[in-house]
Amino acid sequence: MSTSRLYPVILLLVIGCQQAGVGADKPALPVKETITGAEFGKQLKINRDTLLKGTSEQIRIDAATVMLFSENPLARKILLTVLKQTENNDARTAVCKALNQARAAKEPIKQSSDFIQPLLGILATEDFDTAKPAAEATLIFEYRQIAKPLEKIVTEASQPTKARLNAIYALKLQPDKRAILKLIKLLDDPDKQIAAASEKALRSLGMPVGKDAKTRRQITNELNRKGRDEFLRDWQIHQRQEDRIHRMEKELDLWRKLYLASLDQIYTLLDNDTAKGEFLAKHLSSSEAIVRLWALERVSQWRLGTESKLPAEIGPILVNLVSDENRDVRLNTAKLLSLMGELNSAEKLLEQLKVEQNDQVQMELFVALGGACYYAFLPNSKIKISPEIRKQTLEHAAEYLSSQEPKKAQKGAEVIKKLLEQNGLTPDEVDRYLGLLAERYKQQKNETDGTLRGELLNAMAGLCAQSVYKDEAKKLFKPLFEKALRDKTNLVREAAVDGLVHIDKARTLKILRKDFVNDSSIIVRKKLIELAGEVGGRKDLVWLSEKTVVTAESEPAWQAMLKIFKRSGAGVLNEWINKFDSESSKAKISDEQKISVLEIAERKAIGENKLKILKDIREKLAEVYIKNGEFERAAEYLGLLRETAETPEEKETLLADLLDVYLKWPNAEAVSQLIDNCLLQKDWEPDSVIARSIENYLSQPPDGADIKVILDAMAKIKTAEARPIWQGQLKQWADRFGQAKNSNNPKKTGD
Repeated sequence: MSTSRLYPVILLLVIGCQQAGVGADKPALPVKETITGAEFGKQLKINRDTLLKGTSEQIRIDAATVMLFSENPLARKILLTVLKQTENNDARTAVCKALNQARAAKEPIKQSSDFIQPLLGILATEDFDTAKPAAEATLIFEYRQIAKPLEKIVTEASQPTKARLNAIYALKLQPDKRAILKLIKLLDDPDKQIAAASEKALRSLGMPVGKDAKTRRQITNELNRKGRDEFLRDWQIHQRQEDRIHRMEKELDLWRKLYLASLDQIYTLLDNDTAKGEFLAKHLSSSEAIVRLWALERVSQWRLGTESKLPAEIGPILVNLVSDENRDVRLNTAKLLSLMGELNSAEKLLEQLKVEQNDQVQMELFVALGGACYYAFLPNSKIKISPEIRKQTLEHAAEYLSSQEPKKAQKGAEVIKKLLEQNGLTPDEVDRYLGLLAERYKQQKNETDGTLRGELLNAMAGLCAQSVYKDEAKKLFKPLFEKALRDKTNLVREAAVDGLVHIDKARTLKILRKDFVNDSSIIVRKKLIELAGEVGGRKDLVWLSEKTVVTAESEPAWQAMLKIFKRSGAGVLNEWINKFDSESSKAKISDEQKISVLEIAERKAIGENKLKILKDIREKLAEVYIKNGEFERAAEYLGLLRETAETPEEKETLLADLLDVYLKWPNAEAVSQLIDNCLLQKDWEPDSVIARSIENYLSQPPDGADIKVILDAMAKIKTAEARPIWQGQLKQWADRFGQAKNSNNPKKTGD
């Protein structure tokens, strides 16, 4: 460890030892600094660096505490600067907690008013997690010192809601009846969040909130009647009660965790699904909500994490839990049932939806109800429910769709989409609900955030794809999809493309090809590429080939080109093969891709009897197979070319190429067979292209090749007739190369 890092550690250890006598419930504070002169500046720098970069919160708090009680005015300046900056929240929090420790230890802070503006500045600008320690640090001041600026933050409607909520938390902490009176006034604030937070703060203090203005005036008058001492005495009694309750709740929470851990252990040890099902069924019916929640979580894990079916007895219990007395149980049950359409839960869900008061639970019940209805009306569903339930569900969906809350509107659209996919509605009902979707979408056209527009279009596009009423949906939604292509929100354009694709693929490709090849949304670009692969033609190959060099789109573009190639004629394929080979071509393809195109072209040329194109393609296939070392495939194509060769010279050249492939393979048996066939017709010709191929191979064999294998194979050739030139050639090669074991040690004549 460097000296600069060791110094603050030693300093903090010394501080800790000097404060060893402080009580266990009283935070240790540093003694006043006594270092002066040159060392003073050095120590201050160490403290500052520790505050800003300390490896733990406690080290940072200790550094802040040292500077808080330093006689050096620069130390105070550092703390104030840290509170005002926004880049290092850990350091800001450390300063706030150092102030709180000083307050708890009743250590006076000189010129504490220096900290009022920075702390209130944090309340006015930051989120709660950052503002919370700052609010707690304001307790170093008397309320009269901060009342005016703090109340200004909390009462001015122009302030951000988060700032006002932070100020409410700070008011709740102040042991002053003026802060309580301000909270009571906020109960009637027009902002519901502010009113609710004030009510919560007052209840946490044991204060009545009253149901109306008259009751609240009585509460206010009673507070004003109390003197300061009486108010503080009541406050302290309440705080002691709160502390006791907090300790009891903490202990209760510990025992709950231990109990749930034991349930987990027992459940894990059960060795079969039957036993686990019985265990869960029992605890789903527990009298304790926390146990029911535990069991619901395990059912959810079973449902999502295994392939085995849930025991039958669990289904009815789950359905009944939608009306549980506990809000969290109802919420989690609804979420689970939305994944379990196979349970006959629609009637119970609708019943609870009508009486549910909690907004979040209500929405989850609605989503689950939509899923249950969808599942019940599937053609092969064994669950039968009344059409009236679906009708009422659609009415609820219409209400959700009309909501100004985007999440609710999206859920309404989702349920309408599900229930309009299946038959059973009258033409008037179909027109009504399709019209509601279109109208809600139009209401969003001027909204800056296009998320809901995109989600509504997604629902409409889905109805154009797989609804029994898709013809009606296509007719109504088509103009909306076309206009949505000009929307600035990616999600909207993506959904619009889906809708148009479901209506008319060829026409959609024509539209998109013109202006959307380079759309800002990669999803739109990929949808266009996929569409071109499905219905595109020759003209799409040009822009697709340009996409093959774009990393994110290269593979989809290539697959689309292959699909078009399979629909194209031999001439188009041959044209593009030549383009790929051109030096000026931007589209460079791999050998593997080239082979794919050549094989398609070969089949096309055979089917269309395009012999010249077929010949060119097979030559290119032979070349690329040789290049890749796939000699067996290369030999196959050279053989086909030789069979269709028209002149003796061409046959001779192809025979030499074939021999060259056999040698590189190496395939000694094929080499000897080819030579044997040549010798059946006539004696060896030392100047022939075949002879030159063998000569070149023996003189300059490939790395790792064993030429003795080839020499031995040729030596075993038994000619039917005398072939003296061949015998002489064979002897010459044996004399020149016969001693060579491999290509790395050739034996040459004259050595």
